[in-house]
Amino acid sequence: MRFFLIAFGIAVATSAYAGSNPLPSEVETFIQDRDACDHFRGEPHEGNSPEQIERRAFIFESLEIYCPGTDRRLAALKKRYKNNTEVLKRLNYYEERVEGNVCP
Repeated sequence: MRFFLIAFGIAVATSAYAGSNPLPSEVETFIQDRDACDHFRGEPHEGNSPEQIERRAFIFESLEIYCPGTDRRLAALKKRYKNNTEVLKRLNYYEERVEGNVCP
């Protein structure tokens, strides 16, 4: 019950915040894609065991899904929303260039 109340409180608080100042849907979509890209960029991919090889294939497959085009999309969104400080604040969190350098 305690977990439910905490989760409910967080959901209400975040929905109230999101409802008061929502980001454009194309910005939200970019953020989801780029966060996924950055997540998989940070995943370890070393090793030669069968499990590590399978994991590496999954990571590289995920990078191919989420990373392509994000550099271009970021630049375009920054240009489109240059007068929207809330959007720029969120977009400025991301590196300008990650494509071609997707793995550490």
